[in-house]
Amino acid sequence: MTTHHAFDVIIIGSGAAGLTAALGLADQARVAILSKDLLPVSSTSWAQGGIAAVLSDDDRLEAHVEDTLVAGAGLCHPQSVRYVVERGPAAIDWLVQQGVSFDTEAGPDGNPRFHLAQEGGHSHRRILHAADATGSAVSSSLLERVRAKPNIELFEHFVAVDLLVQEKLGLPGTGCSGVYALNRLSGRVEVFEAPFVVLATGGASKVYLYTSNPDGSTGDGIAMAWRAGCRVANMEFNQFHPTCLFHPQAKSFLLSEALRGEGGLLRLPSGERFMDRFHPRAELAPRDVVARAIDFEMKRLGADCLFLDVTHIDPDKLASHFPNILRRCAELGIDICREPIPVVPAAHYTCGGIVTDRHGRTDVPGLYAVGECSFTGLHGANRMASNSLLECVVFARAASADILTQLPGTKAAPHAPAWDESQVTDSDEDVVISHNWDELRHFMWDYVGIVRTNKRLARARHRIDLLRREIHEYYSNYKVSNDLIELRNLALVADLIIQSAQSRRESRGLHYTLDYPDQIATPRDTLLTPSPRRLDINGNRDWQFEWP
Repeated sequence: MTTHHAFDVIIIGSGAAGLTAALGLADQARVAILSKDLLPVSSTSWAQGGIAAVLSDDDRLEAHVEDTLVAGAGLCHPQSVRYVVERGPAAIDWLVQQGVSFDTEAGPDGNPRFHLAQEGGHSHRRILHAADATGSAVSSSLLERVRAKPNIELFEHFVAVDLLVQEKLGLPGTGCSGVYALNRLSGRVEVFEAPFVVLATGGASKVYLYTSNPDGSTGDGIAMAWRAGCRVANMEFNQFHPTCLFHPQAKSFLLSEALRGEGGLLRLPSGERFMDRFHPRAELAPRDVVARAIDFEMKRLGADCLFLDVTHIDPDKLASHFPNILRRCAELGIDICREPIPVVPAAHYTCGGIVTDRHGRTDVPGLYAVGECSFTGLHGANRMASNSLLECVVFARAASADILTQLPGTKAAPHAPAWDESQVTDSDEDVVISHNWDELRHFMWDYVGIVRTNKRLARARHRIDLLRREIHEYYSNYKVSNDLIELRNLALVADLIIQSAQSRRESRGLHYTLDYPDQIATPRDTLLTPSPRRLDINGNRDWQFEWP
């Protein structure tokens, strides 16, 4: 018998965006938070650098706006950028009220003030941080507050399968009224019902072979929203962080951009610097420029990695500002005070996502999206460093406030049908999942990576068509599992990325193609729209290209 749960709001995801939304709702609504792993396991917890906001006397909101627009390479929505930047100081105040302890230093008057770092693309020091583990500090503080709220119920080890869309289930109405979710501990699919659902599921960087993200970054929210009928935008812009630690035992370990902000230098295996040949800001150039430069030099030299040199920085400063990086490298036998650190680029952030308005609303009534899974217009063709945590807080607070205005008088969600697995069996062919998972991530890295071509994208297009047919057949015949759900979602998101990349016949920001190295005169978003009139190979809604 299927277990049913009823709430006012269901939040899928336990990172900064999901926790912020929950805290904004908890005093007036019954909230469920679904986490596919333990609650602290999220991209937020892995974030090292910090959160950007204008707080110093020599900085200006206009400068933060302008820096973001420049980094976004003409595709940022100016109104969205200003909306977020203007709410930056209030977002920091709110985080401090929640118990987040940012690093401080003595000001000119001897009183403590926030220590502000500088990162690539920023013209001023405006990055608040908690040593080199800012995301962990934010996550732990918000989690402590969430656990203290009696109106919030926490569900760990639940992976969302699909959204409950009323028209698709034959229920009255056209909106979203909950989610089917797999209890990973029992192996049973349970029904969560609510008149409002918030997707805070993070990005999709696990679609690539090398990534700085945790294992759960499989594009679940983007894929579920697409199947529910939501538009997505700018999926071709996948940010590759320039400096992940290159070591066989250093799984997904990021080396914060703040290291370069404090004077770290990128070097070839010969010891020669090279970034000044690629951009006037050298090591502090925007991430897309630095990642492409490293990729170019690695391919030119046939090198497995390049190097980040911080040996000239005061060891006491490294110990105080980057203790986790210092410790992790030491565990792997690398003394960063005495030797350069081997680095490679890795997939880091999904700049596109589910189209939302400033309240986090999607195209489906009752469904919201916040954080990395959403497309707000803030990041454009390249996300500027440390704007992501700010986006999470600003839009999650806006979404929760909007839901509260609608909650009075809202009817309970209609009772959804139980999950039907009467026509499927237990799988004895799980090797198919692992094989397809590996193939997907390899060809996405090789064909849809930092540098693209028409031929590479065409090869990826052919491979993803075959792969999605296999996955659909498997999904139709066997009981769902965590790995199958994630593979199904990753394959769909990969499809959207490939289609978006093929449609952009220019190089801009994070999308660089050798066949179209120049920019077109008029920047435009890539908007993909599900069409109920057409079905793809998996029986899902297909899409058509629309330009705003």
